[in-house]
Amino acid sequence: MPTSHTEQDQFSSNRKLVLAGQIAFFPTGILTTLLGPMLPILLARWALNDTEAGNLFLVQFLASLVGVQLSGVLLARWGFRPAFLSGLLLMAAGVATLYIGSHPQGLISVATYGLGLGLIVPTDNLLIAEISTGAEANSNAGARASAVSLLNFFWGVGAVFCSLMVAWTAAHKLLPFFLGAVAIFLVLLAWMMRNLPFPPAAKAGESSVPWRDLLKGPTIWFFAAVFFLYPGAETAVGGWIGSYVSRLGTRGAAMASIMPAFFWLALTLGRALGTAFLRHFSEDRVLRFGYGTAVAGIGLILWVPVLSGVIAGALITGLSFATLYPITVARLSQRFGLAARSIGAVMFSLASIGPALIPWMVGLTSHTTGSLRAGLLLPLGATIVLFLLHVVQW
Repeated sequence: MPTSHTEQDQFSSNRKLVLAGQIAFFPTGILTTLLGPMLPILLARWALNDTEAGNLFLVQFLASLVGVQLSGVLLARWGFRPAFLSGLLLMAAGVATLYIGSHPQGLISVATYGLGLGLIVPTDNLLIAEISTGAEANSNAGARASAVSLLNFFWGVGAVFCSLMVAWTAAHKLLPFFLGAVAIFLVLLAWMMRNLPFPPAAKAGESSVPWRDLLKGPTIWFFAAVFFLYPGAETAVGGWIGSYVSRLGTRGAAMASIMPAFFWLALTLGRALGTAFLRHFSEDRVLRFGYGTAVAGIGLILWVPVLSGVIAGALITGLSFATLYPITVARLSQRFGLAARSIGAVMFSLASIGPALIPWMVGLTSHTTGSLRAGLLLPLGATIVLFLLHVVQW
């Protein structure tokens, strides 16, 4: 059956938006994971202890929490455009100023780009999930998860690129130029995307949420637990693994800044394969297997404390985590429709609280006990809980 001009125009608009979302998630991956490879550098530059280093994660993700709440208001009242563009510009301002001042100013810079991340991450995820609800999504239950997984593949490319570039530019004393280049790229993106055909705000009543009814059932609480625990565990592993390796001896210290790249590379490759993988295996099986093998991967990092064991554990954990979050975001959109714009503000807020608290608690536990290994038991415990939840619920 031939398609109408309206359908063709809509398809063309959606393709532009998907491309824009994918490009924007590249620098988003850089900034979300920036503290991981930067942490050993900042520990030395600002003479921080582990508790103070953990505070950087706390500041980033609490600021992100504010951004997520703001994104919910912007999406409900004015649609996707204001949240998308504002997020890019705030990220640019924060990364441009991170390395030029003292520790207090660095905290302000982290908070600034954290606020931008809070705007762009839920906006971009929900945008892609929402415009992937056409005929293909309806005919293939995994299509929506595949679209979100592919989006987050670009996030992973940014995360890997971040670790590699921080290590290389720091070694060549070019780190400020790298951070400045990321800021310029973000400003150019915002300017180029300002006139794209973003979906408008929902009509009155379309995105209303019957919270009283939702809170009586288990589904919303299950989503809340996953959105809190999974991002916290992922951020804790990716954020602290460089510092963990730096304490394994001379070889480990030399690998510290590049170590997060192993984790993020595995995560990215898994998301690249995830679009095909989800066509052959049910989401339920992928979720259970992923969380189960992630437990094994983190366990390997902690119980084989040599460089080769940590690298192997990082690769296993990254591959295991790859499609878990995209599936969860896709299910949120599928389950709640346009109401996901409002519900998403709550869920992505939890996805900011988890990465704020769990990595911070890793640093606090490490400082208190004198063992970073003890601190990293926290993301292991969170992943075990997630595995058990998916065995019971899904």
